[in-house]
Amino acid sequence: MSAPLIEPVARLVESFARLPGIGPKTAQRLTYHLLRAPETEARALASALIAMREQVVFCERCFNISDRPVCAICSDPARDVTRLCVVEEPLDVLALERTGEFKGRYHVLHGAISPIDGVGPERLKIRQLLERADEAHRAGEPFEEVVIATNPTLEGEATAMYLAERLEGVVGSVTRIARGLPVGGDLEYADEVTLIRALQGRRPL
Repeated sequence: MSAPLIEPVARLVESFARLPGIGPKTAQRLTYHLLRAPETEARALASALIAMREQVVFCERCFNISDRPVCAICSDPARDVTRLCVVEEPLDVLALERTGEFKGRYHVLHGAISPIDGVGPERLKIRQLLERADEAHRAGEPFEEVVIATNPTLEGEATAMYLAERLEGVVGSVTRIARGLPVGGDLEYADEVTLIRALQGRRPL
């Protein structure tokens, strides 16, 4: 029989194990790494966690992470206010921003519609998105385009279809990000749905 973990260690292992993508073994490795590491490293981690919880908020307009009530993207006068990109999570904003391709603003839903998991539209930031679209429409400056950039999953597709229906007639157009083969990928390893999407999204060279 293995010896039980002492209470502080067990608590930290349990805390790590609750994080997404962290299993029991990885949680134990992280805990024992911190036990062996210099005290300054553990204190720096604890300080960073506390600072994140105290200083990071969600933007009042787009619900992206921010260190002030209105995030840098929403505050930037150089961004195209006529185009809005809807994503599931704040990390999706970071991914799109790295491309430098989209110059408009964002709206973060914080998830996707998933009836099987009990996640309906009311659990997401969908009401706030529709209110943004309605306000712009009433002001005579409707969004020219709303890009739905939810993930290409069943939940992401369901969310995209729901939003397209609700936004119809309020914005200029609702578009969906293209899906297809990744750069460097081989046709023989692609699944059928990906190949169908790639063929549907073909364009002239």
